[in-house]
Amino acid sequence: MSYEERLRQYILENDLLMKDLERVRELGLPQCYIAAGYVRGTVWDRLHGFTNQAAHTDIDVIFYDPGDLSEEREWLLEQRLIEQTGNDKWSVKNQARMHIRNGNPPYRSSEDAVSWWPETATAVGARLDSGNGLEILAPYGLDDLFGLVVRRSPRFEDRAYYINRVRSKDWKRQWPQLTILED
Repeated sequence: MSYEERLRQYILENDLLMKDLERVRELGLPQCYIAAGYVRGTVWDRLHGFTNQAAHTDIDVIFYDPGDLSEEREWLLEQRLIEQTGNDKWSVKNQARMHIRNGNPPYRSSEDAVSWWPETATAVGARLDSGNGLEILAPYGLDDLFGLVVRRSPRFEDRAYYINRVRSKDWKRQWPQLTILED
């Protein structure tokens, strides 16, 4: 079974994540995914034999809409999801504007934006299509995610920031089988 097939299986078997993917699809946003820690943590939990299905961190929702760059829209979408779930960990960000905050060239798509994220294992997302099929976003593939390797993404140039971020997350405490590369 390929890593993508395994990721699909892990997501399909996680009732909470599937429900959250349905909620996000209902927002009707272009190039919209649940990404980063929720997906990454789902895989790392399974590979460590953990059965908890809760989201460990923020539920990062990304989308790409260059036609409306307002932060107010993002806030309203977050409030909608919070009201639906009672969970205040939702974060909704239009990747069409995030290059400004990150000091990068303008992103061309959600996938392009994700390719600038700090770690390859974090650069992953999932969404439900209109036919309930799972679409996976993984610009660097899934080898590091399933290999339990934390590595700086090729496009993320700030090594010091990456090292500080990885150390502050203290992921190895929660997932002791991780290999964390600091170069």
